[in-house]
Amino acid sequence: MKYILLIGDGMGDVPVPALHNQTPLEVAETPTMDRLARSAEMLVVRTVPEGYPPGSDVANLSLMGYEPERYYTGRAPLEAASLGVELTAEEIAFRCNLVHVERPGDGRLIMVDYSSGHITTEESRQLIAALQAECGSKELTLYPGVSYRHLLVYHGELPAGFTTVPPHDHSDQDVAGYFQVYEQVEPFRVLMARAAEMFADHPVNRERQRLGKRTANGIWLWGEGRRPAMETLEHRFGIRGGLISAVDLLKGLGVLGGLEVIEVPGATGYLDTNYEGKAEAALKVLERDDFVLVHVEAPDETGHQGLAGEKVQAVTDFDRRIVTPIVEAMERRGEPFRLVVTMDHYTPIHRRTHEDWPVPMFLYDSRGVKHPSGRTYTEANVLAAVQENGLTLDSGAAFFRRFVEQEDAA
Repeated sequence: MKYILLIGDGMGDVPVPALHNQTPLEVAETPTMDRLARSAEMLVVRTVPEGYPPGSDVANLSLMGYEPERYYTGRAPLEAASLGVELTAEEIAFRCNLVHVERPGDGRLIMVDYSSGHITTEESRQLIAALQAECGSKELTLYPGVSYRHLLVYHGELPAGFTTVPPHDHSDQDVAGYFQVYEQVEPFRVLMARAAEMFADHPVNRERQRLGKRTANGIWLWGEGRRPAMETLEHRFGIRGGLISAVDLLKGLGVLGGLEVIEVPGATGYLDTNYEGKAEAALKVLERDDFVLVHVEAPDETGHQGLAGEKVQAVTDFDRRIVTPIVEAMERRGEPFRLVVTMDHYTPIHRRTHEDWPVPMFLYDSRGVKHPSGRTYTEANVLAAVQENGLTLDSGAAFFRRFVEQEDAA
């Protein structure tokens, strides 16, 4: 049996006025997902336990069968794992975003763009390298990542009550109060001030400005945590396989879960990602192993940006360029498989941030299921099917056990 987990990050939404009060999942053309959903069982799963932040870190940890209450220490340690950075017991990892902020001059600090216009990896690495050369020390080490997403490792202690916030949760909002938190840690204060100074006249930003693109004029630290201790999926569930994603967070989960992390050229985490390369890589994994996870970030990114049309495109592309080629190839092979299509969390366009609501998904088995839904895959259809069949699971761990046929749902 082959097990295929396809995640459209942040794909869920609520009715959008610009889409005639439909959700992107309802508007998008998704013939393959709809075909499978009609013959699948539909489930609603709580991926974010009560009291936990509704981030992709917690939600995807759940979808891989791990209990956040036991394994979650923060987002950045997962990204450190993806970069091959071994944290010591004394070190704390932070996600380091390249951001664009504005200071109107009245004491406010506006988070204009948490991604600096989705700056390219080549450009951003030049900025991070320059900052590391200038400010790197025994206390602070910067590691380049992908696009706007990078890593800072801090060797030291934090003040009691020190907490940060994700920049994408505060788009176009005043974040001056959150920024003041960094004033409590002198190395952070110096680093962030120096970043703003250096980036202002860096050749990368001068060229972006010349081309009319948004610049990266600062950094934002968040998602802090120490290294987690995780058992592999093979140890927990007896399965081996691979993970495909453009996002360091997901790659880190793959590393810690003992999966092969597949690097796909041109995987960007946005609408221009290499969908075909991801699908091809997934099928190669399934030739030799029994599990693959494919993660697509674009629906989440467009949700954060409040872009309805682009989110519809992201969902359409997910179906046409990920789900369809994988399913058609598996059907040609004639080997039995179980496939789940899901989101990790909702990212409603009107909110431009995550919600911790239980997520709708479907579980397709090429051998058939006991209670096929007869419905296409939309948020409302899954909720309706669940009311009929009661397929509600209170944790990602319960979902994963059901997915890999190690435990039946009630």
